[in-house]
Amino acid sequence: MRWVGWEYGVVAGAFPEERVAWPVAHQRWHTFTFLHWAYDPADVQRLLPADFVVHTHDGLAWVGLTPFVLADFHPPGLPAIPGLSTFPETNLRTYVLNRNGVDGLWFFSLEADELATVLGARTLLQVPYQWAAMTVEANSRITYRSRRRWSPAAGHDIVVIPGAPLTGEELIERDHFLTGRWRAFTKIAGCVVTVPVEHQPWPLWSARVDQIDQDLLIAAGLPEPQGDPLAHYSPGVDARLGLPRWSGVNTRR
Repeated sequence: MRWVGWEYGVVAGAFPEERVAWPVAHQRWHTFTFLHWAYDPADVQRLLPADFVVHTHDGLAWVGLTPFVLADFHPPGLPAIPGLSTFPETNLRTYVLNRNGVDGLWFFSLEADELATVLGARTLLQVPYQWAAMTVEANSRITYRSRRRWSPAAGHDIVVIPGAPLTGEELIERDHFLTGRWRAFTKIAGCVVTVPVEHQPWPLWSARVDQIDQDLLIAAGLPEPQGDPLAHYSPGVDARLGLPRWSGVNTRR
């Protein structure tokens, strides 16, 4: 695979822990903003399935809201389908460890403006996708708007102003913790399933939140976040999603 994105400056996060030799999907994530709030670990832990513990950094749990554009989605060997393969998406996620101490992402919700993707992911992977009306407008300011088409209503209006690419000296351990993740967990029929992902490390830019109005965190059962979020911007990465793997963990809920 040819990595792209190096022209955007110093990249953050570790390299993928393993190659995805047999991808089931290719996609590009671009115009990507990371917004993170720190939480008391207990507030996040109570929302997680059994056999997972919240992965903390400096004693804090972190919840991320990540609006972006998912582009050129296609299975290996097939072209992207115009009108279906590119759409806005927003994920609400946290960071967890399974019972073997392996880290990954846990999604509280995923908003997407593509009904086929929403229905497919909900049916096949039991991932909590929500169908939403979404737009992304990108110039010197990036505006992300989303509102669920299904009940319960929730959404966001976010305006972010990207800054400059971050240098290696400017990146800190927390930046790597929040971005360098190479698997997501879901659960199917009561068992935890791991979805591996491979992409180049994130090229990270500084960013400033000019406006934010969102209720997705409360809709997920989290307390109202305190203070302004920690913000990063990325022009994007090319991703390969691997075949889901059963871990044998019985979540019981």
